[in-house]
Amino acid sequence: MTEALAPGSLAGRRALVTGSSRGIGADTAKLLAAAGAEVYVNYRSKAPRAQKLVEEILAGGGAAHAVGADLTDPESVAAFAATVAEGGPLDILVLNASGGMEAGMGEDYAMRLNRDAQVAFLSAMRPLLREGSRVVFVTSHQAHFIRTTPTMPEYEPVARSKRAGEDALRALIPELEADGIGFVVVSGDMIEGTITATLLERANPGAIASRRESAGRLYNVGEFAREVALAAVQPVPRDHTWYVGDTSDFAG
Repeated sequence: MTEALAPGSLAGRRALVTGSSRGIGADTAKLLAAAGAEVYVNYRSKAPRAQKLVEEILAGGGAAHAVGADLTDPESVAAFAATVAEGGPLDILVLNASGGMEAGMGEDYAMRLNRDAQVAFLSAMRPLLREGSRVVFVTSHQAHFIRTTPTMPEYEPVARSKRAGEDALRALIPELEADGIGFVVVSGDMIEGTITATLLERANPGAIASRRESAGRLYNVGEFAREVALAAVQPVPRDHTWYVGDTSDFAG
């Protein structure tokens, strides 16, 4: 394992990963816990799944807690922040939760979750972030490059809302850096095995296979989560962006 995530390398650190009851968030939480961090597993509605992850981390000798919160609900976020604050300051905040393709959530849900909630959640966590801490925002190439490279129509509302969220968070970089807090965006291609990929495939059969053929390969959940975890502990790139996989189809 990379030295940055070696067992014990994050001893004494505390980490919070949003949307971490499954998928990329869950694997990121496990990696940080395996490196010694005390991890807060955030979920919206999957309490049993989040608790199962916590039990898995505890069984492996790690430290973890499951705390629920709907990131689009200010009262829920305030209660969540108060619970986390009881344990002390945070060193790593991974903003992984996202969505917008779910049915029945309202036309503005993508923007409320991927932009408004990200900024509000970071604001709620700011008092807990100490000097030397790191904020990581997880996104996709399809969202990061949406202004210059079109994406699948089914994904465009999500892509535009996630880019809006990235922009809003980037605007806070000077304030964060003034307090000694690092910020990095992790941008990757479509990830095999995620809910987003499943929903895209359902809406546009063959979409993921087509993207895989174009890219040569797509990262799976575990591979991408490892990059997210590394971005939380490695030096911040000059442009604050950690690219995962090839970007030639987007940045060319």
